[in-house]
Amino acid sequence: MSLKQRIESGEARVAVIGLGYVGLPLAVRIAETGMRVDGIDVNVGRVARINAGVSEIGDVPSSALAPLVAAGMLRAHTDFAVVSEVDAAIICVPTPLNKTRDPDVGYIVRAAEQIGAHMRAGQLFVLESTTYPGFTREVLAPMFETASNLKAGRDFDVAFSPERIDPGNDRYGVRNTTKIVGAMTPDGNEAVVALYGRFIDKVQAVSSPDAAEMVKLLENTFRAVNIGLVNELAVMCRRLDLDVWEIIDAAATKPFGFMPFYPGPGLGGHCIPIDPLYLSWKMRALNYQARFIELADAINTGMPTHVVRVVQDALNDQGKAMRGAKVLVLGVAYKADIDDFRESPAIPILNQLVQKGAAVDFYDPHVARFVEEGHEHVGIEDLSQLGSYDAVVIITNHKAFDCQDIVDRAQLVIDTRNATKKVTRGRDKIVKL
Repeated sequence: MSLKQRIESGEARVAVIGLGYVGLPLAVRIAETGMRVDGIDVNVGRVARINAGVSEIGDVPSSALAPLVAAGMLRAHTDFAVVSEVDAAIICVPTPLNKTRDPDVGYIVRAAEQIGAHMRAGQLFVLESTTYPGFTREVLAPMFETASNLKAGRDFDVAFSPERIDPGNDRYGVRNTTKIVGAMTPDGNEAVVALYGRFIDKVQAVSSPDAAEMVKLLENTFRAVNIGLVNELAVMCRRLDLDVWEIIDAAATKPFGFMPFYPGPGLGGHCIPIDPLYLSWKMRALNYQARFIELADAINTGMPTHVVRVVQDALNDQGKAMRGAKVLVLGVAYKADIDDFRESPAIPILNQLVQKGAAVDFYDPHVARFVEEGHEHVGIEDLSQLGSYDAVVIITNHKAFDCQDIVDRAQLVIDTRNATKKVTRGRDKIVKL
């Protein structure tokens, strides 16, 4: 029986490597369709929790995970040896930037080395971690070939499929978000389409892994560039004494030729702040400067500094200095109603406020504590002392925040998300981005 036939019959066994924000929702969705899933993660504690039916990912309730574990449909491992027993493996490991903001593909390389030691002929390997165009074909496939003495496209298939996970999105999840796939050969494309077609409503194949990699980078570059535009517009509107949200909402009434994006304190998450820089890095290697990407990155990464400047100006207007001021930051998650603080702009804002001499606390109903560069930051437990702070800075617009109550009790509110849009009392206390 061919790999495609095993997949279509439901007999295929799948490994998901990396059981974080992308991998665990994917593993659960595959298992829900009746295919056995072996999850692999190097985090011993995470593996133990998953095997106990306990999820640490907000998009995967333990009530969905536990029955699959109990039924033997999903099992987590730290040992890559299980790769030899599966028909297909999907790689979902992190691809961050290093300290010089260049791509760090170390997680993929280490996973590939482990996979290569256990792979066999007839398997399909799909990379979902963000990379630059050409990585799957030029780096990953040769690594597998060297480790296994097998030939990509003949003995095994390799494909790329960009992850499209949006944490906290109640409308679009794994099942109903169209999946893009691109393999190295036509047979590989048929196999990867068959695989994802088992558990995703719509799958679209492109001509190559390179094309699929570029799709991912276009999606998030589009967002990063447009957010950079409105972030710069916010800075300009502040100098013109205009409300940037009023301007954008009015422009959005145009039924054609305009799509609203909204400003904020900076970019966060595992995609938008990172993915475009994979493309600009690749283009630098080809002696081409991706000017739009680099300009948008400069604007977006400068927004935390802009927020701190707004806080300082707002305090000055009240006759208070930043040094010695008590400041409360509301929200450290990078977006509303989730617990993910990766690349959150709240972190550089907190650090810069402290560097300027402020006494800073934070409160987030979803993030009680976080670790940054080895240092643990612990938030306050509640907002009972909110009125004692010289300034309250809203970074994340969580639904749990009662903005009218916050404004009523606060001395000064700096709103970076237009969270106070519907507040009616105390608007003289509010300073917008």
